[in-house]
Amino acid sequence: MNAATLVRTCLLAGLAIAFAPPAAAADVALLAAARAQEPVVIQSLQDMVAIESGSDDAEGLAALARYLEVRLQALGARTERVPGATGKPPGLVKGTFQGRGKARIGLIAHMDTVYRRGILQSEPYRRDGNRLYGPGIADAKGGIAVILHALELLKARGWDDYAELVVLFNADEEVGSAESGEIIAALGERADVVLSFEPTAAKAVAGSEGVLLKAAGTAQARLRVEGRAAHAGAAPEQGRNALLELSHQLVRTRDVAATVPGAQMNWTTASAGTVRNQIPDHAEAGADVRFLQADAPERLLAALQDTVSRGQLVPDTRSTVTLEVARPMYVAGDKGMALARLAQSIYAELDGRPLLLIPETSGGTDAGFAGRPDHAAVLESLGLAGWGYHARDEYIEVDSIVPRLYLAARMLVELGRQASQDPAR
Repeated sequence: MNAATLVRTCLLAGLAIAFAPPAAAADVALLAAARAQEPVVIQSLQDMVAIESGSDDAEGLAALARYLEVRLQALGARTERVPGATGKPPGLVKGTFQGRGKARIGLIAHMDTVYRRGILQSEPYRRDGNRLYGPGIADAKGGIAVILHALELLKARGWDDYAELVVLFNADEEVGSAESGEIIAALGERADVVLSFEPTAAKAVAGSEGVLLKAAGTAQARLRVEGRAAHAGAAPEQGRNALLELSHQLVRTRDVAATVPGAQMNWTTASAGTVRNQIPDHAEAGADVRFLQADAPERLLAALQDTVSRGQLVPDTRSTVTLEVARPMYVAGDKGMALARLAQSIYAELDGRPLLLIPETSGGTDAGFAGRPDHAAVLESLGLAGWGYHARDEYIEVDSIVPRLYLAARMLVELGRQASQDPAR
């Protein structure tokens, strides 16, 4: 999630709160059970944070996958490890529940974090008042905890008002979901509803908890420069310095995205040369691209290519720009909006508590894959309230645990009930 953008959109979302229908009485038994679960959820969070699971940490991800398989099996799921696109371990953890109703429901969250192994030495799990700190605790181990414990609440009351309920935990969300995206899209094509459990913004930031209606698609731009090698000491003039040309083009293109509606781009990686005493004949840079309009990637690429073609610093070098879309946009649409309104009405059961409808964020989400087939109703940000994602001192707010558990469990009950009462099904 893009923190600065989420702050802006959460502030705007204050204008977007719709008055929910008059609140029904809360499900007193479910709310009491959610309150009783709070300390157990905290223990689950501590357990998961203790398993470091950065996107490139194969050992940690495998350990967390095993932990989640055991948890799902204890809930009565049939579990399997689904290979990703290239078969890279650990694959996706899939838990399937068979019920007696009509609804087909998917629940998704990701196991991986952005943090490198060893982060717990400098940023250990800890509690400070209403905050629980730990790498990945909000993004998205908090969401995993909500899924596991909402299902535990419903298991305790014998709820099986669904035809099939599938839980998917993937291991590569933070690096673009190349392994898992198509599997998530297939879930979206099969399910009636997919609920995604990225975090919602902390109340300290946004004022109220919320759900998300739109998230950016993601892409990667690459700028490659071909030059000519030469001895850096004896004959530098015979070379064509690709690094200098790359630097020149990076400066020239840094603000191009500002001219393309719905696009955002930041150069984030670069490399050139292999030895100190040689003029580099190759240089390359990569950019993080976000888009909130479907045609923005195509228009951005054209603008980048045009800019690069019109200004050269080092003669006889060749610069090329490419752009590859990684993750589609998530747009709630009418079906997702109906889920958001349902969520608002459920939150209103909790003493009239408001629920923000966050218009958009430039952060990416796997909900984009789930919604790509345009079949399932998809809603995002049903995880715990937190902040500090991808930064120091990531945290969740403890007082979000009970309402988010209640929301997830009540939504599942209501979705099952609506499907079972639909005469067309």
